[in-house]
Amino acid sequence: MDNIILKIVKAEYVENYVLRLTFNNEEVRLMDFAPLIGKGICQKLCDLDYFKSFTLDHFTVDWNNEIGFDPMFLYERSILIS
Repeated sequence: MDNIILKIVKAEYVENYVLRLTFNNEEVRLMDFAPLIGKGICQKLCDLDYFKSFTLDHFTVDWNNEIGFDPMFLYERSILIS
C-alpha cells in the first residue's frame, strides 16, 4: 500500500456478521466479523440488531461510539471482491 491512509467510505450490511466495505483506494471487500464476535468489547456485537446498527465516522465503521476498528485491521482481514 503506497503511503495511503486507508479509510472506509461506504459500509453495507450483507448477512449474518458480514459487511461490504468500500475503502478510499476504491477496493470493495467483504469483512466477516464472526471470528471476533463475543470476544472482549465485541461481546456487544453478538446482538445482530446491534451489529446492524453501525454507522460510519470519518474513517471507519463504528458502533455507538463504543466499538470501532482500525481500517487497516479490517482491510487485512477482509476478502477483496472488486
